[in-house]
Amino acid sequence: MLIIGIAGGTGSGKTTVVQQIINEFPQTEVGVISQDHYYRDTTHLSYDERALINFDHPRAIDFELLVAQLKDLKEGKAIPQPVYSFVTHNRTADTILTHPCKVIIVEGILILSDPQLRELFDIKIFVHADSDERLIRRLKRDIAERGRDMNEVLNRYQTTLKPMHEQFIEPTKAFADIIIPNDRYNTVAIDVVKAVINQRIL
Repeated sequence: MLIIGIAGGTGSGKTTVVQQIINEFPQTEVGVISQDHYYRDTTHLSYDERALINFDHPRAIDFELLVAQLKDLKEGKAIPQPVYSFVTHNRTADTILTHPCKVIIVEGILILSDPQLRELFDIKIFVHADSDERLIRRLKRDIAERGRDMNEVLNRYQTTLKPMHEQFIEPTKAFADIIIPNDRYNTVAIDVVKAVINQRIL
């Protein structure tokens, strides 16, 4: 099994890169795990308390569970991936049964910040995008998909996202094997990644 980690700031275009990669391979051969499903369980907190959590700090992520489940997949075991709700700021009662396959892509802003998780990645990728571009994408997504209003998103960006990006996300670029500058004309880096995957799984 080949495990690929794809990191990058919020709105950098990680999902687009993941999509470009998985479109090249049969569905049964590539699985995707999102860091967003591994926020810690916060059932013991009230909604108001949960809303105050800094979700862009590595402490908010249950890296222990993610590492344990990746190890299970490597051993050929299926895993019950948690499901997280951005509306309630908590895990739901549901899980996604995920089976081992030839390639597992793990994507998320903080995945290269955890040493144990980094150890499990065969290829580490960082998607880089201009900060203005990332803010615009984040605004569009949070308003359309997560029911946030513009002031809330901008406030969160200034007080949390930007400082957390500079402290915890940008420095992890140093761990990447491949840095993909995310613009629509960039196909070379994606082709390199596809070639590496093909070499490993054929």
